[in-house]
Amino acid sequence: MTRLGVLFLLCIAVVAGRDGIGPGDQDWGYYEVRPGAHMFYWLYHTMASSERPLVIWLQGGPGASSTGYGNFEEMGVVDVYLKERNTSWVKEVNVLFIDNPVGTGFSYVKSTSLLTKNNKEIATDLVNFTRQFINEYPEFRTTPLYIFSESYGGKMAAEFGLYLQKDIEAGNVQVNLKGVGLGDSWISPIDSVLTWAPFLLYTGVVDYEGARNIHESAQKTQKAVESQQWSQATDLWGETEFVISEETYGVDFYNILYKVSSYRRQSKPADMLRYLYERHVLRDDDAALDALMNGPVKEKLGIPSGVTWGGQSGAVFASLGEDFMKPVTDIVERLLNETSLDVVVFSGQLDLIVDTPGTVDWVQRLQWSGADGWRKGSRDPLTVNGVVEGYVKRNGHLTFYWINRAGHMVPTDNPNAGLEMLRQVTHYK
Repeated sequence: MTRLGVLFLLCIAVVAGRDGIGPGDQDWGYYEVRPGAHMFYWLYHTMASSERPLVIWLQGGPGASSTGYGNFEEMGVVDVYLKERNTSWVKEVNVLFIDNPVGTGFSYVKSTSLLTKNNKEIATDLVNFTRQFINEYPEFRTTPLYIFSESYGGKMAAEFGLYLQKDIEAGNVQVNLKGVGLGDSWISPIDSVLTWAPFLLYTGVVDYEGARNIHESAQKTQKAVESQQWSQATDLWGETEFVISEETYGVDFYNILYKVSSYRRQSKPADMLRYLYERHVLRDDDAALDALMNGPVKEKLGIPSGVTWGGQSGAVFASLGEDFMKPVTDIVERLLNETSLDVVVFSGQLDLIVDTPGTVDWVQRLQWSGADGWRKGSRDPLTVNGVVEGYVKRNGHLTFYWINRAGHMVPTDNPNAGLEMLRQVTHYK
């Protein structure tokens, strides 16, 4: 066989992928983004045309796993109980789940000193990951690439997108990056904190007295942010969340309409960072996912025996404690002013942790060439099968989606709206 023929067969093998969890062709593995820092990925080849775009999915937390939460709880081919999902994004596009930052999910570091401490370090690791990924999967070099994200993942995605575009322009990596999707994203944390009280008041979750108590705590958080006392700001953010839980008897931060069990009043936690980690990463209702990832998935994917899914996530969360409350609106402005990438912001109307009012506030303040046109532009319905599932506003390369009947996890709560948004953003139809 000629050398060309061998290369052709190798390319077919790469595209075909392997038999993983659930139907379809998949690939997975590790890249060492720095000595001792190993980042895990899980690639799902689309069930549609192989020419469809490639979507990277970044989860939040930080420390929440894309290969676990995003995959099995939101848009992967099967759910936590291995039941096939009709609204999987994989039926429309290629999806690459990355356990990021290092130490998250099946990713791991050989020493906790190698954990990232800020958003810049996270973005640098992701660019290094992309260089290695595209060398192994060169068939994706010209494929339209979109970075989608959720929650803290949006904070990471914004800077990753900017750094990756600069790397492309410098000729260091060849990928066809088209846009960044920021879903219920922790871009300007203080805007979320400051709008919690009015949001809960006007949705009937608290009364005026409850709103006043929440607002007083939020103002303390704002003062710490304004004085750049970042560790204190993180603790005060946690205290504000605690006040909300007490005033609302445990409202769900990811969807205010989710049913919650009876709530018992508690004393204020002594360790706010641990409290926040347990609330937003180590959740009580994730036992089924943990059993799946550390059981059948770990065995099927051949994960190293010394690696436990989620085993280092607490350390990941703690390592970024200084960075939690720092905004990255300046990075979003750079995406709009310095690149031609599509910047897409989407928000579930029932989300609390990154509520829509706070998201609208920071988007309205963005300084870029198309800002006036965007602010004055029309808002159109997002319609699926004759039903208004939300609203969309576009101008230049900024798009905002309001998603109805959805909380923090849009693909889970309103999968039809999520899929329609995906189709519109990636232009594959």
